[in-house]
Amino acid sequence: MLVESVEWQIRQQPYHAMIALFRRKTRVFASLLAVVVLYLLVAFIPEHRETLYGFTYVRTSYDWSKQPLKYPISEYTPLPTGRPLPLPKVQYAFTTDTSPEGAARDEVLASRRAEVKQAFTKSWTSYKNIGFGYDELMPVSGKGRDAPGFGGWGATLVDSLSTLWIMDLKDEFYEAAAAAVTINWAHTSDTSCNFFETTIRHLGGLLGAYDLSLETALLEKAIELGDMLYMAYDTPNHMPPFWLDFDDAKHGRQVAGYHDPSASVTSSSLEFTRLAQLTGNDKYYDAINRVTLVLDEWQNKTALPGMWPTFFDFAQLQLNSDSSFTLGALADSLYEYLPKTFALLGGLEPMYEKLYRGAMDTVIKNLLFRPMTPNQDDILFSGNVFVSDDTGPHLTAEGQHLACFVGGMFGLGSKLFNIPEHLEIGEKITRGCVWAYDAMPAGIMPEIFNLLKCDTLEPCEWDEAEWENEANTQLAKGFKSARDARYLLRPEAIESVFLMYRMTGNPEYQEMAWRMFQAIRKATETDLAFSSIQSVRDVDTVKSDSMESFWLAETLRYFYLIFSPPDLINLDEFVLNTEAHPLRRPR
Repeated sequence: MLVESVEWQIRQQPYHAMIALFRRKTRVFASLLAVVVLYLLVAFIPEHRETLYGFTYVRTSYDWSKQPLKYPISEYTPLPTGRPLPLPKVQYAFTTDTSPEGAARDEVLASRRAEVKQAFTKSWTSYKNIGFGYDELMPVSGKGRDAPGFGGWGATLVDSLSTLWIMDLKDEFYEAAAAAVTINWAHTSDTSCNFFETTIRHLGGLLGAYDLSLETALLEKAIELGDMLYMAYDTPNHMPPFWLDFDDAKHGRQVAGYHDPSASVTSSSLEFTRLAQLTGNDKYYDAINRVTLVLDEWQNKTALPGMWPTFFDFAQLQLNSDSSFTLGALADSLYEYLPKTFALLGGLEPMYEKLYRGAMDTVIKNLLFRPMTPNQDDILFSGNVFVSDDTGPHLTAEGQHLACFVGGMFGLGSKLFNIPEHLEIGEKITRGCVWAYDAMPAGIMPEIFNLLKCDTLEPCEWDEAEWENEANTQLAKGFKSARDARYLLRPEAIESVFLMYRMTGNPEYQEMAWRMFQAIRKATETDLAFSSIQSVRDVDTVKSDSMESFWLAETLRYFYLIFSPPDLINLDEFVLNTEAHPLRRPR
């Protein structure tokens, strides 16, 4: 273990620090050095250390699996039983091109892949040397920081595990894994954690790393965390709150929220299902199944039947108290997880297909819009709807970078549920996001923007007068405004571009991805790593000194995979959670 790794463990756990030794492919010198460091730091070795599956392992000092429930479950709903159904193939049937042209193309892709890997190793090395163990690296000032609600549990460390494995950085993977299995979930200065973020980044990160490496110590650490997160469901109606308050959980005082973002309280189905599959413990599946049953009950009783509102009153189980609807921020992964959980369950729970079909029918009729552009570009976006008691649904033609995942979601739904028109819709949404990238001076899409829209999803004539009267004419034609012009290193656009490539086999998507990567690298690179920027409207960008963990976990992972051989993380073998962690589909 490098010195900075040891320093992190001492900083995080002054009385329970430990040295997680290098394992796998170690050089003799590195092993001897580790022994010397271990000897010098023997005073910091905890009394409860143990060797587990070849790792030096620190067990969480509070065992949540032994915490009595205030609202116990009399009988758990079991995982669906039986062999997974023979679901339709998601991934395109790629073939190997052995021609000279094919060999030349392979060289181009290998070169691009190497450049993406270089961006990752630059980011990871700076994090390891400066911010190791912190949630994030500050890529301008060169400091580490912890994010509110993340517990100080090294979000970037855990979130990056699968990328390290996928990029064949095995020594770095085992070094990071050795540090990850020393995390003590009870050691935090926070009084609560963000239930959603901790689930998708930390639990998802550990499960994905286990499914790739089969290192059982990672699964053990995931189980510890899963038992803590499971306590979020110990409420009077078994619906989770936004925050998991540790003291409230220990004393049975938790209640679900009255106005929580719908995504945050419904997006644990992949992680908890996979944990149930790996452990055989039905309590995890039972917890998320109860939430899915509520979604099913309310799907056609909301203000926009078929969809669920942006905010939920889970405390009173009233899902019709909000009249806003979106696939963007605050609601996104609720919908994303419907086809993905269906796939992870091997098609044995049909409710997820029912929910997806009903929701997407409503989305197509109410949320999708075609922007008005001079070239009548064949693209679509997903906007926001507010339902008025007097006038009914009203669509705002707002685009969000977060909503770019929708293209890939429609593609997955098309493949899994045999809905060909959904693939066409998904492609148009994906190409719409790429169009928005190309339209900005920095070559990157803004965080939030508004567009001129056609009256239908069909092409419409360009209206120059409308653009001049209603839009900021300093923007590309088709845009009305860019009210949040930041780029936060987000992955959603390349996520859908990657998925579309893997589902269609169309190499045009690889060219889109390369154009996007070059623009992002140019606009965001710092001396140390890569940073969020204040405005994509500027060619000379101003850096914001922020590099969230999803840059390493998602954005660069998707860029790497789109230039990789298609059997690396085959979509018929894995489901990617909303943080891009690959969860293995049961066979």
